[in-house]
Amino acid sequence: MRIGVMRSRVIDRILSLGILVAVVLATGAALAQTQTASVRPSYAMPSWEQTLSGPTRFVVLSNFGGAAVLDRNTGLVWEKSPHTVAVTWNGARFTCINKNVGGQKGWRLPSIPELASLLDPSVAAPGPTLPSGHPFTGVQPAGYWSATTSAEDPSEAWFVYFRMGFVDSDSKTFSGQVWCVRGGMNAEKY
Repeated sequence: MRIGVMRSRVIDRILSLGILVAVVLATGAALAQTQTASVRPSYAMPSWEQTLSGPTRFVVLSNFGGAAVLDRNTGLVWEKSPHTVAVTWNGARFTCINKNVGGQKGWRLPSIPELASLLDPSVAAPGPTLPSGHPFTGVQPAGYWSATTSAEDPSEAWFVYFRMGFVDSDSKTFSGQVWCVRGGMNAEKY
């Protein structure tokens, strides 16, 4: 009989401890969720299906010292002023990997769909063919490298020509412009 009572007490204590642990974990999760919600930005979450334009599409980010721009259509963060020296494709990758904008690292060369998302086909040459109301400065009406290698010829990579508003590929030894991005993850391998 005494063993049965002891087992019952042990089981009661284990159940009480389990309930206490569950309450602590639930409280911690609720607190973390509340803290996350309180720091969320006041704009809608990005979606590749949405089409925002002008001042509602782009947000200059103060936590990057005003040197970066959030594209609310894609959720990507772009340099406000792209690199101004033309370099080879490998040089472009190196430039982005080592970039420090607004005290932030973690920059990369964008994929071709990401870079092409900045094109506005309604803007005529000589460009740059960017959406009206964009906050970018120093964008050249020239070809900008993407991280995307040409499947037909691995010695070539895709770029966006902001002068005429089109996408093409060229030799990776060609000198092109660099515009680094943060966020999202493209499928390119570095």
